Amino acid sequence: SFAKIYISADDYYKLYINGRFVAQGPSPSYHFQYNYNEIDIGEFLVKGDNLIAVHTLYQGLINRVWQSGDLRHGLICDIVVDNFVILSSNETFKVKDHSGYSEMGTCGYQTQFLERYDSRASEIGFEKVDFDDGDWCFAEECHFDDHTMSKQRSRMLEFERISPKKISVNGNRVFYDFGANYVGYLSVKAKGTCDDIITVRCAQELNEDGRLRFDLRANCKYEEEWILSGREDVLDWFDYKAFRYAELEIPDSVEIKDVAFLVRHYPFDLKAQLKKEYADCDDLQRIWDLCIHTQKYGVQEVIQDCMEREKGFYLGDGCYTALTNMILTDDDSMVKKLIDDAFSSSFITDTLVTCMDCSFMQEIAEYPLIMVALVLWHYRVTNDIAYLRCNYQKVVALLDAYRRNYEKEGLLRNLDKWCVVEWPKNFQHDYDADIREGKICEQAHISINAYYIYSVHIANVIADALGIDPYRDIEPLKSVFYDTFYDAEKNLFRDSEGSEHISLVGNSFVYGFGLCPNDACKENILKLIDGHGIDSLSFFCTFPILMRFAKDGESDRMKRALLNEGAWKRMLREDATTTFEGWGKDTKWNTSLFHLTMSYAAVFLANVDLKKLFE
Repeated sequence: SFAKIYISADDYYKLYINGRFVAQGPSPSYHFQYNYNEIDIGEFLVKGDNLIAVHTLYQGLINRVWQSGDLRHGLICDIVVDNFVILSSNETFKVKDHSGYSEMGTCGYQTQFLERYDSRASEIGFEKVDFDDGDWCFAEECHFDDHTMSKQRSRMLEFERISPKKISVNGNRVFYDFGANYVGYLSVKAKGTCDDIITVRCAQELNEDGRLRFDLRANCKYEEEWILSGREDVLDWFDYKAFRYAELEIPDSVEIKDVAFLVRHYPFDLKAQLKKEYADCDDLQRIWDLCIHTQKYGVQEVIQDCMEREKGFYLGDGCYTALTNMILTDDDSMVKKLIDDAFSSSFITDTLVTCMDCSFMQEIAEYPLIMVALVLWHYRVTNDIAYLRCNYQKVVALLDAYRRNYEKEGLLRNLDKWCVVEWPKNFQHDYDADIREGKICEQAHISINAYYIYSVHIANVIADALGIDPYRDIEPLKSVFYDTFYDAEKNLFRDSEGSEHISLVGNSFVYGFGLCPNDACKENILKLIDGHGIDSLSFFCTFPILMRFAKDGESDRMKRALLNEGAWKRMLREDATTTFEGWGKDTKWNTSLFHLTMSYAAVFLANVDLKKLFE
């Protein structure tokens, strides 16, 4: 039989049929195009009666994860068998709050609740066929809901069960090493006496004494409690974490019967390969493997920057991560998810938001401009002219908004949104512009104007691909740019209007975006890059530099950059299994050790035509 369920929940659901886990979702989205999932369920159904059980979570926090904190909690579903709707969510559904979960505070940036899981709760096993729901209430229909449903175009998550690579016991503490960082849930079976409490700790690294560093650098203290019932119990966390190590602190009466890591990730089928000329270099192979593992196990329903501190669908660095995912897999669904949802945020502001599909409001000036380039990169990888065409007017509307709101005499000024430039601040090379978050940056400075000119250039390239007139003449913008920032005596660029300070940061965007006015300027910037090394920069300057190396055929410089001792090789020296934020553990005050952005090294290691991609 043809059998499907169409299902969604605000904020999130886990679906079970006849006691078996089926799926979870939906991908975060805005209420006016709220995602629902279409799932084949034929293999889960049996003849006769079937049990459909759904566990929903309404988190209720204002954060970067979901569009929550809006009092919109609810579930909606239809089951269709052989083209007939046989079940729809209505007032006959039985509901109850799950008392097995209580919060132990939050972690990250109010990102998730830490969970005290109580196996004594009467709702434990609610998904099983023989569960007694006699004391449950009936659901109430919401008659004034403002969701407009939209089929989720990205795919559902996949799950893997990973066994510990190492187990050791120290008194009443049992230690588990799963061999690498992953994202998901610790799954444990245990038997003890009723009211026994197991303390559960997770970590991405160990302290020098070999104990778990469960108070993560990324402002997450992964320490929770599990209360046993006296039966054989199973730990069933609702929310996920990013970790490698786990520790159970157990009473003497407890027997641990099984431990595994239930790993979740977006479908990942590696299609790209390491360039042949890099195949004989062990260090480049290790960097490639690091990036592949990070991409495979880091990408979730959306492209997040990190899976612990923020879990946020960040636009700027997300563009580079999504591009990498598409290059590696030939799957453009994550790129489309990012582009589509970013443009959808125009209902908030015409210059788009920093973090999509959530209730947290932030604007970073460069991020939408990076996405303009991603629109073109997507076309060059996929040749999807129809998608390019439908996005062109959105690109134009975005650039028109920047022009209308911020362009004065050919330069962007008076920006009422944060300019990151480079992050964290200790990688900014004393960049001389007042770019403090929360303050209007009145002066024109070089990085945001380089991004702006580059995005206008990209818009013109897109117009040419579509066979239409250019968006606008770029030459007047470049003329003002050179008049304002270029030091003709030094053949380098100053950071900002009215400043004499020259930094590698400011000049890296000039080089990366092809704005050098002459060969002498280009050579001087290359000398800066060679002298400082890319490890003196971070996310946002390094990608344009590598992009220009690829476009200009600077193969030796490319290889030196990828093998820089302070960059990806530093991560490996510091025992990385996933790419770090800011190159190393101690380069930032809240470093994530599972941060997706720097996996973009794989773009420059892969056997793809980078000149064509970035031309």
